[in-house]
Order: sequence, then structure tokens, then C-alpha cells
Amino acid sequence: MFLKYLKWRRTFIPNGSISESEIPNELAQKKVFLQGHDKEGRPVEVVFGAKHFPNKAKGGPEEFKRFVVYVLEKLCSRMPGDQEKFTAIADVQGWGYSNCDIRAYLGQLSILQDCYPERLGKLYLVHVPVIFMTAWKIISPFIDSNTRNKIVFVDDKKLTSTLLEAIDESQLPEIYGGKLQLVPIQDS
Repeated sequence: MFLKYLKWRRTFIPNGSISESEIPNELAQKKVFLQGHDKEGRPVEVVFGAKHFPNKAKGGPEEFKRFVVYVLEKLCSRMPGDQEKFTAIADVQGWGYSNCDIRAYLGQLSILQDCYPERLGKLYLVHVPVIFMTAWKIISPFIDSNTRNKIVFVDDKKLTSTLLEAIDESQLPEIYGGKLQLVPIQDS
């Protein structure tokens, strides 16, 4: 598995990192933010699903994959020396048909599971609309059980209290009852 990863890394990231100039269309959507750390010291990312629009005409699926690696590399670089995982909050409020991109989601899962195994500590899905559950039924069988067990669907009525169990108020974004302003990933 490690040799496969090294081969992938040499071909997909030959310069050692993904530059922002390689992913301008994805960055322009301002859909991923890096926040503080959770109570276990893991970096926290916030993703807004309704800000993702399939990028068929411009950079296409290849740019999205490069964006996923860019995000994961940024997360890994923010991990303290004793930490190997990150926490994510996926806010899918307003997510609808125009945001649905099953191929991109499966590509993202493949990169996460195959090239960054065991990096996901916890994924909180918040503000989940009913339509999202249709896509979830298509995607979830492709998620290995270990990863699926790290995913928490958060009830809107318990949103702040659930997130505060894992993330200190000083590290939680203001929009979820914390004290931090959102910082776009390219500005972090």
C-alpha cells in the first residue's frame, strides 16, 4: 500500500505540492475553510457543499482531484507532531441538484481512503437536507466501514452542543456558536 502511495504521489504531485495556480476554479468557489483544532489537537476544516458546483467546462474532474489533494496536504501540514488525523464539518445546507457531483465525490473518497488512509478523525454532517440523503444512499456503499463509522449526522437542534463536545468554543467557527471567523483555505 505504501509503495502504491509513493508511485501515486510521484505522478500526481511531481513538484511535492499542488499550487493554487493549478486549481483556480475550485478556489474561487470558496467552499473550504481551515479553522483551529479540536479537543484532540486535530485541525478542523469546514466544507460548504452548496458552494460546490461541478466544474465540467473549466478544470473538470482533474482540477477537483487536485483541489482535494491541496486541501488534504494543507490539513496534514497543520497537524501537530503527535497527531495524524483531522476533523471535518461538512455543511450541506442549501445543497441541491446543481451541487450533486457523484463522480467527484467518489474520486474524493478514493483519494482519501487510498492515499490518505486513516487521516479522517471525524466528519460531522450538518444542516443535511432531505435531497442529500438520496446522494448519500448512492455514495455510502463505496465508503469502507471504518470511515463510515467516523461520520456523524448532526441534528440541527443539537448542532452547537454536539460540535462543542469535540471542539472548544474558542476553536469553533462563529456560525456554529464558536468564536472563530471562517478563514478560506487559500488564506490559511
